[in-house]
Amino acid sequence: MSDHRLTRRERLFIGTMLFGLFFGAGNLIFPVFVGQEAGQQLWPALIGFLISGVGLPLLGVAAIGITKVDGVFNLAKKVNRPFAYGFTLLLYLCIGPLFALPRLASISFEIGLTPFVTASQAKPALWGYSLLFFAVAWWLARKPGKIMVYVGKVLTPAFLVVLAVLLGAAVFAPLGSGQAAHAAYQATPLVTGFTAGYSTMDALAALAFGIIVVNALRDLGVTKPTQIARDTVSAGVLAVALMAVIYTLLALLGRNALGPFPRAANGGLILANVAHAYFGQFGNALLAVIVIIACLKTAIGLITAFGDTAKELFPKLPYQGVILVAALVPLVFANIGLDRLLTLTTPVLVALYPLAIVLILLALASPWLGQSKWLFNTAILFTVLPALLDGLNAIPANLHTGWVADVLAWGQWLPGFNVSLGWTVPAVIGTVIGLGLAHWRRE
Repeated sequence: MSDHRLTRRERLFIGTMLFGLFFGAGNLIFPVFVGQEAGQQLWPALIGFLISGVGLPLLGVAAIGITKVDGVFNLAKKVNRPFAYGFTLLLYLCIGPLFALPRLASISFEIGLTPFVTASQAKPALWGYSLLFFAVAWWLARKPGKIMVYVGKVLTPAFLVVLAVLLGAAVFAPLGSGQAAHAAYQATPLVTGFTAGYSTMDALAALAFGIIVVNALRDLGVTKPTQIARDTVSAGVLAVALMAVIYTLLALLGRNALGPFPRAANGGLILANVAHAYFGQFGNALLAVIVIIACLKTAIGLITAFGDTAKELFPKLPYQGVILVAALVPLVFANIGLDRLLTLTTPVLVALYPLAIVLILLALASPWLGQSKWLFNTAILFTVLPALLDGLNAIPANLHTGWVADVLAWGQWLPGFNVSLGWTVPAVIGTVIGLGLAHWRRE
C-alpha cells in the first residue's frame, strides 16, 4: 500500500500545531524585553535573537527529520546510551515540570490576571489559577492523538486572531520610537540577542516536540521514514516563519513602548502597559486571553511530550500516571514567584543549550561528516565543561564569590566566555579531533 501524502490542509494543520506547541508566554515576553533593552540597536539584537529563537528550533526539527529518528533520546544515543538517558531526562525536566511548565502558569497569571486582583488576593488567586490551569492542561493531554485538533485547529487560530488585534495597533499607531541601547546591548547587541533567545527554550523544545510531530504524521497515514522526514521539516519551516514575523512585531512593540513608559523589569509588564494604553481595561482583558491561550496550548504539548518520552525510556510507566505527575509538580513550582523561577532557569539553560546546539549541528552534518561515535563523543566531551562554566557564570553576580570566583577565573581563558559563548571554540576543537579519530579508526 502506498504511503499517504499530506494534503495542503493537513500540512497547514501540522505546521500550525507545531507553532502552537512552540509559542508560549515566554515567546511573548522575551522578544518584547529584547526590543526595550536593545532600543536603537534593535536590528542587530533582533537578528541574534532570531538565530537562536527561530533558526535553532528549525534546525532542531530538521535534525529529527533528517536523521529519521522519532525523538531526542534516539538522537542523543548517537553519543552513547548513558548520555542519551541523562541528556533526555534533563531536557524534559527543564522544558517540563521544573521550569517551563511552572513558568507558563506564573507568567500567564502575572501578565493576564494580576491587574484584576488586589495584592492581598494575589497568593491564593495564583494557587487557585494554577490548579485550574494544570487541571485543564492535564485533561486535554490525556488523549495525545487529539493534540492536533486541540492545538492546531482550535487554540492556535484563536491565539493568532486575538494577538493580531494588539500587534496591529502597535504597528499602525506606534507609541514611540525607542531610546538608546541598555546594558550589554550597547556593546554586543548581536551576541546578547543570541543568548537572550535561549530563554524561549525553543531549541530544546524542538527536540522534544519531534516525537509529537512524528506521531501526528503517522496518525494521518504517513509511514515511510523519508516522507516523515520531509513533512517534519516542512512543518518546521511553517512554524518558525510564523514565529519570526511575530517576534519582529513584538520586538518593535517593546522598543516603541520605552518612550511613553519607564523601563520595565520584564516583557510582561511592557505588554500590560501597552495593552492598557491602547484599549484601557479592555486591553488588559485582551492580553489575559492572549497569554492564557498561549500558555495553555504549550502546556498541553509539554505534558504530552513528557508522557510520551517517559513511556519510551521506561516502558513500564503508565502514560496517564506520568502526565498526572507532570501536571502536579509544576503546580508547586509555579507558586514560588516568577522572578525567582527565572533566576533559577537562566543558568541551567546557558549550560544545557550548548549541548543541544552541538548535537543538532552534528545531526544535520551527518550526511557529510558521518555518525561515528568517536565524532559525537569527542565533540560533546569538549563542550560539557565549558558549558558548565558558562552556566555557572550566569548565576546572580552577588554569588560570584569564594570557590565560584576561583572556578570562573579559569573561564576567562575561553574566547567568548563573558557573553556565554565560552563553549564554542572547545566544541569546534572537539569536532575536529573527533573527525580525526573517526578517520583513524576507519583506517
